[in-house]
Parts: sequence; structure tokens; C-alpha cells
Amino acid sequence: MQINADPNQRVVVDSNQLPWTPSPLAGVERRMLERDGGEVARATTIVRYAPGSSFDAHVHDAGEEYFVLDGVFSDEMGDSPAGTYVRNPPGSRHAPYSKDGCTILVKLRQMTPDNADQIRIDTRSTAWRPGLVDGLSVMPLYQRGTEHVAVVRFAPGTRFTPHVRPGGEEIFVIDGVFADEHGHYPQGVWLRNPPGSMHMPFSDDGCTIPVKTGHLDW
Repeated sequence: MQINADPNQRVVVDSNQLPWTPSPLAGVERRMLERDGGEVARATTIVRYAPGSSFDAHVHDAGEEYFVLDGVFSDEMGDSPAGTYVRNPPGSRHAPYSKDGCTILVKLRQMTPDNADQIRIDTRSTAWRPGLVDGLSVMPLYQRGTEHVAVVRFAPGTRFTPHVRPGGEEIFVIDGVFADEHGHYPQGVWLRNPPGSMHMPFSDDGCTIPVKTGHLDW
């Protein structure tokens, strides 16, 4: 299966318009943003756990990265409430579940074998830093080589300078409305800007977005 599988193509997906498709386990459904492969695939997906649902124990041989959008996601490492960012490196194993239900944005099989970093950050209790322009706040989450992951918050009326992303960029809108010269993107929109692309982001009403950069030209 291939869905938006070419990282050199710009993609804008309103996840709210995608159907929920069942996973192999009852109570776990998915909205597929990008996918290259079958049930085991390089993928970016929104996954929803119904209350009391669980997934069998499994190994992530090429790593897993996720951001909890709502509810509480759990595994052997503990509970991850909304706003938690997690990286599980290649070879890691867990048996995830959700007692009361949750939704996560997850990226699978997108790490190199030498990436051994295990990360868990609760963004609700992590300090914001001033951004490069007034009205922009940044919360760095991870950096390795050219790859950077952060949560970025635009105050209403904030405009950023035009810039090029040599290694590409992915954005998911958590709240508010993110915008650039190509359009406006409300909550639930996922964007992928390919390596070498340029844009001028802004937000008239304010927004919060996880941003991942520098990883699409590996």
C-alpha cells in the first residue's frame, strides 16, 4: 500500500476528512496520512484507542515516535497523557493500551538502526522558549544531526520570515489555524513540505503545531 509515500512531494491532508479504518485488533482504528508498505510499513498515522482497548506486545525494529493528542496512552513505561512526546528506538518492545481511550499521532519505521535515543517529554510541564520573531514560542523536544523536533506556538497575528527547509518539514496542527502563502490549515491538518521547499508561515488567530524538520533527505 502506498499513500503519500514520496517524501519529495508536498502533501496537505485534513485528517478530519479521512475515514477511520480498523487495525488488526478490536477497538484500535487508524487514519492513514502516509504509508509505504502493508501492515508493517513506514507510516505516519493517527491512531485511536477505544476505552479498554489494547495492542499485542510487539517490537519496533525501525523505531516509533508519537505525540498523544487526547486521552491517556499507556504501556509498560507508564501513562502518557495528552501532550506527551515519546521516541522508542529501533528494537524497542511494548504492549500499548488505553484504559479510558486516547488518540495519538504516530510515526513508524522512520529511524536509522544506530538511533538509540529513548525520549519521553510531558509538554504540559516543559518550559517554552522565545522564538526568532515576536509572538513565536518554541519547545524543543529532540535533536540529532539535522533532525529537529519541537512544538511551536504562534500568538495571534504572528508572522514568521520566509525560509527554506533543506531537509524538509512536517507539521500537524493541534489547535488554532496555521497558515502560509499556500493556504490556511485548521486543527487536524498534516502538512509535509519536501526538501528544499520554502514558505512564509503565519497565524492570524494563533495556533500550536508539532514540527519535525531536517529528516526527509536521508
